[in-house]
Amino acid sequence: MDFGLSEEQRLLRDSVRRLMDKHAPPDMVAHHDRQGLYPYELHKAWAEAGLIALPFPEEAGGLGGSVVDLAIVGEEIAYTSADFFMAFAGGIFCGLNIARKGRAEQKARFLPPLLAGDLRMAISISEADAGSDVGAMRTSARKENGHWRVDGTKLWSTGAGADNTVLNVYLKTDPSVSHRKGMSLFLIDNDTPGVELKKLDMLGRTATGTYEIHFNGVEVDEDRIVGGVDQGWDVILSGLQVERIMSAAGNCGAARAVVDLAVDYARGRTQFGKPIGANQAIAHMIADMKTEVEAARALMWQAAWKVSIGEDALSEISMAKLFSSETYVKVANMGMQVMGAFGYSMEYPMQRHYRDARSATIAAGSSQMQRNLIAGLMGLKVA
Repeated sequence: MDFGLSEEQRLLRDSVRRLMDKHAPPDMVAHHDRQGLYPYELHKAWAEAGLIALPFPEEAGGLGGSVVDLAIVGEEIAYTSADFFMAFAGGIFCGLNIARKGRAEQKARFLPPLLAGDLRMAISISEADAGSDVGAMRTSARKENGHWRVDGTKLWSTGAGADNTVLNVYLKTDPSVSHRKGMSLFLIDNDTPGVELKKLDMLGRTATGTYEIHFNGVEVDEDRIVGGVDQGWDVILSGLQVERIMSAAGNCGAARAVVDLAVDYARGRTQFGKPIGANQAIAHMIADMKTEVEAARALMWQAAWKVSIGEDALSEISMAKLFSSETYVKVANMGMQVMGAFGYSMEYPMQRHYRDARSATIAAGSSQMQRNLIAGLMGLKVA
């Protein structure tokens, strides 16, 4: 197996790096983080460069890129900001579900503005009692007077409050059966009457934003259901592997940035007449950080490669997601130790990684759920 990048992929990686350096320099990233500002101009730059269109099929107006291409882009964006990566990836996950499962009219209506950067999408699944346990979902939709009426509350929806955003909301449409048979995916504009958004005060990832959403008798037409009534579980499964590969790529990119920050600091910070990186205790710590990040990247590229050639890669994807998220948390913690009080200072980006990393082991399938899945694929029954 060859995980080497083609010449086109190397050019893609370099072009994304230049785009991020131009449109998201460190002071811009820090400002958006501190003020909780969505990166609208950056989002438009992604669209103009074709990065949003990259993974979509050509017949849908996309560029037909592979999951490896998408991972390259995700890793480079997250190198600049794991928060901005969420703004990029969330809409793509939702759009790809429409490309796979949507009707022709839905594709024609939603994909062109999404790919052009004029529309955003945000996924909404979790509730107060329904995180990993999707079966505990209570927010529902029922048919009433020719429309669907939506009532309930969703939590932890990333990017839900950005302008011109369509919420991709998973709802119970048949409470008499399990979520695998009675859940549907609805497309609901975030400014629809009856939709109330509350931006939550979170530890990290403040720019893209995390929201609580209240649905109070929201009326939705049938043509806003993706994949058919009660087919939401199939829609979730259709995009799960790409979502978790992208999550792993984002973790790897952000973790790479942490290592580079630690190396630069260790080379330049002088104590007792020499750079602190010349001390074995610091040097070995950074060597361990680098090794673990590269191991996480190897798992991620292996998973992406297997998917790109059409092989089942659920085990590899789960391991990559698990290890990359744990690694990002670990190296961010170690990077804080290397930089000492400078890392703890809000003037330096290490503290942002420390805050942003902490959600990596929770979002897109927690570490505990990944371990359960990996064990199950090994033939072990986990209670």
